Amino acid sequence: MPELDKSSGPRQPYFLAPPDDVEVLATDRVEESGAPRGILGDAWRQLRRNPIFLVAAVMIVVVVLMVVWPGLFTDQDPRYCHGDFSMDPRGPGHPFGFDKQGCDVFARTIHGARASVLTGLGATAMFILIGGTLGALAGFYGGLLDSVVSRIAEIFFAIPLMLAAIVIMQLLDQRTIWTVIVILAAFTWPQAARITRSAVIESKNSEYVTAAKALGVSRIRVLIRHVLPNSAGPLIVVTTIWLGVFIVTEATLSYLGVGLPRTVVSWGSDIDTNQQQLRGGSPILFYPATALALTVLSFILLGDALRDALDPKARKR
Repeated sequence: MPELDKSSGPRQPYFLAPPDDVEVLATDRVEESGAPRGILGDAWRQLRRNPIFLVAAVMIVVVVLMVVWPGLFTDQDPRYCHGDFSMDPRGPGHPFGFDKQGCDVFARTIHGARASVLTGLGATAMFILIGGTLGALAGFYGGLLDSVVSRIAEIFFAIPLMLAAIVIMQLLDQRTIWTVIVILAAFTWPQAARITRSAVIESKNSEYVTAAKALGVSRIRVLIRHVLPNSAGPLIVVTTIWLGVFIVTEATLSYLGVGLPRTVVSWGSDIDTNQQQLRGGSPILFYPATALALTVLSFILLGDALRDALDPKARKR
């Protein structure tokens, strides 16, 4: 390489400030005092700054209080009905008035949350247990197990949930909350299996999994300790959305008369009972319907917030 002739042409002047005269900006400093955050720590930090999550959390807390402690909102018995109070307007202690049977609408709206939400929670738990377990095993081990689970899931994918639930519920002599839970979970677990299987397949080829296997860790322990915690994000998001779907499905079945028995106070049965009064100008139908809509909306908003927090590609910067 030819040597550069420093004598030819003008030289560009430059200045080098002493190190003591250079001010270090705050953005140049790295905070090292705190402990490093993991995936869940970053997600929680993201959620606390998301107004959608805060609104959804407040709504869900109110719904949980309605389910666990309905006495905080009303001291009226939702099953006590008197014909003398039929279609009476709102009054002290009865902000929503009475329905045609003389039942307190506000009390039934508050207590109706228990059947709908508990059905949704039970179906969601079985949804995760069955679908998540089969999907994780199929994605991690592959081979024949993966093929069998995938083919069975494809069969259930072809069966409409609402149609199957209506047909089976009509064939049963006794219908309880557990009956609805089992039917809802039986026809939706392939959704959880597919999501979990995809997430596990993506995680099992990571470097930390290879390192764990090289250290002699058993495959089942690698799945439980390393793969599943790093694959739970998509399943958590889908679970919150399906919880709202299960609540709506239970209300729809009760509205059609094939869900929970009439002795159980639920939003769906109250919507069915009060729909005839809507033509007469009575708004009592909108009270359980609004409670149902706000509950489902809160879980959908929670799912959107969790998706933004747990999925780095979907985070808003």
